[in-house]
Amino acid sequence: MSPRPAPQSGALSAELEALTLRAIRAEHRGINGLLFAWRLTCPIFCFTDSKSRLGQWLPSQKTIELSRSLLVDHGWGALVEVLKHEMAHQYVDEVLGASDQTAHGPAFRRVCNERGIDARASGSPSDAAGAQTSREEQAALEKIARLLTLASSPNEHEAQAAMAAAQRLMLKYNLDASGREVARDYCFRHVGKPSGRVYEAPRILALILSEHFFVETIWVPVWRPLEGKRGSVIEVCGTRANVELADYVHDFLTHTSERLWREHKRAHAISGNRDRRAFLAGVMTGFRNKLASQTKTHRQHGLVWRGDAELSAFLKQRHPRSHWTRYASSQHQAAHAEGQRAGSTIVLHRGIGASVQNRGRLLGSG
Repeated sequence: MSPRPAPQSGALSAELEALTLRAIRAEHRGINGLLFAWRLTCPIFCFTDSKSRLGQWLPSQKTIELSRSLLVDHGWGALVEVLKHEMAHQYVDEVLGASDQTAHGPAFRRVCNERGIDARASGSPSDAAGAQTSREEQAALEKIARLLTLASSPNEHEAQAAMAAAQRLMLKYNLDASGREVARDYCFRHVGKPSGRVYEAPRILALILSEHFFVETIWVPVWRPLEGKRGSVIEVCGTRANVELADYVHDFLTHTSERLWREHKRAHAISGNRDRRAFLAGVMTGFRNKLASQTKTHRQHGLVWRGDAELSAFLKQRHPRSHWTRYASSQHQAAHAEGQRAGSTIVLHRGIGASVQNRGRLLGSG
């Protein structure tokens, strides 16, 4: 699998590289059971400095090669997608024995289609980063971007009205798209930084994205190669336009909640960060409640989103063994209540100076 051009990657120490190869071996074992019914042997894994290939299955050597640039330039999620691609080649070779076909022939494509694996011979994995939106999606996002720019108005009523109009446009766009019964193109993206422990605020933020921005979210395990540790990150699945918007909203709310915490500390002469997590969780709760009330207004006008069954199937194919987990809440703490009040005042907007194509995000930085 060959990459698109990417920035130069940093180097891993020998110790971190060895730990990462061990993590890749564990990932192969898990995918082998999940997607290939344990029919693959455990190959040799190695890194290469190749810039022309992200990965390669070498049947004569029972080896899977992966490019070092995958880890730092593309991230663990992209590496796992390339690993799946090479495992599909391994399956065709070891299990199907289809040696009379080309590397990306019918047998390979069938194996990939049945398991939701990116079958392309070149290009970055099917992460939405750098993916091109359709002309229709581009037009819808540009309209939403203009409304979110208006939502930065210093006039509170104008700002609220612009944000509500942007939400209504998002809803109408998705209702129209789903009503046409045309196959939609789905992709995924990992948003935010992987962390070792998932706290309440990012969990609520993931719910906000899935409840109000027409995407599916799931926490997925990742390997943090520069730290030599495991962690978790939010994976967002949806159409490219909705993934772009969800990525923007994630950045916006993450930065805005931190700013509100700094303002809260200054206003109350707080020196430490003991209550920071409870406050941030409150901010997310307050904004989530605000969006829920606006959704009720949309329903009164006959705009009801009933979900996207095809998107749910796409997520299920990517993560067939996902499960729900309950967590404790900090909602009874005073800091949570303060944060909730602050969150209820947030107006989702786009800065006037934000680039339309900033770091691959259609709406720019939060």
